[in-house]
Amino acid sequence: MVFMVMQKAGGQLVENFYESSCPNVEGIVKEMAFAMYMQENFSVPATLRLFFPDCFIEGCDASIMIDSPNCDAEKDAVDNLSLAGDGFDMVNKVKQAVEAACPGVVSCADILAIAARDAVVLAGGPSFSVELGRRDGLISQASRVAGNIPEPSFNLTQLTTIFAKNNLSQTDMIALSGAHTLGVSHCARIADRLYGFPPDPYLDKNYKDQLMLKCPLTALTDGVITMDATPLTFDNLYYKSLEKRKGLFISDEVLFVESASQPTVQDFAENPYTFSRAFIAGMVKLGRVGVKTGIQGEIRRNCAAFNS
Repeated sequence: MVFMVMQKAGGQLVENFYESSCPNVEGIVKEMAFAMYMQENFSVPATLRLFFPDCFIEGCDASIMIDSPNCDAEKDAVDNLSLAGDGFDMVNKVKQAVEAACPGVVSCADILAIAARDAVVLAGGPSFSVELGRRDGLISQASRVAGNIPEPSFNLTQLTTIFAKNNLSQTDMIALSGAHTLGVSHCARIADRLYGFPPDPYLDKNYKDQLMLKCPLTALTDGVITMDATPLTFDNLYYKSLEKRKGLFISDEVLFVESASQPTVQDFAENPYTFSRAFIAGMVKLGRVGVKTGIQGEIRRNCAAFNS
């Protein structure tokens, strides 16, 4: 399923940005992403997940990729410690392949944007055109993360507000939350839902019992749990699960519980095509958040380090 989104973005992002300077960049990313997916299929959700905090914290500038010897970069923040290494590995290896073909031309930020799209496709989701021309940021600090990305405990107002801060509508937020159809979460992220008091009124009892078996108190630190029943398939099961009170996070389930968002959840649950269109629109808008273009930032040689 391929959708074409033919638009120009703010900040001079365009779909054919590397047409002359690195015309094969998308082919290189696609080939590398597929090769790594064949080695480790959870690299797909891990890569897609990187794109979200990257854009929300400093704008889509690959600041999430920076390694710090002092463990004080963006990726080291408590809220980002659950990001899987497979995603970082994917982007770093793709960058090496792109550098071999077009040295010093393609930003890590653009590579992450393309790889996130290709991750969706590899999981069976829709393809779409990616706007390009981002440059890599020069700031990556753990101290700047808190308060800038959604938390699993957020209510609808908090979710809507933090997405609106990034020029994303409530519909965009609900559609992009559909990325939770892929991958896993650490059990620690749902500990309060399972063992807190008073009991979570939104959680289906049978589902809670299943989660407690997979996330016992003795395994909260190291345990992981799939986001839904098809963690490697991009589909609309996420929304169907919300209708059954089987959303993994509170921030998932409130989308169905609250009357303001419930009709959109029901629409996406019933119409996968509608969900795909909304998800694409959300991803394109997300990819424009806080971008650096022109002479801003830099084109990193290594995604994990600022140029010296």
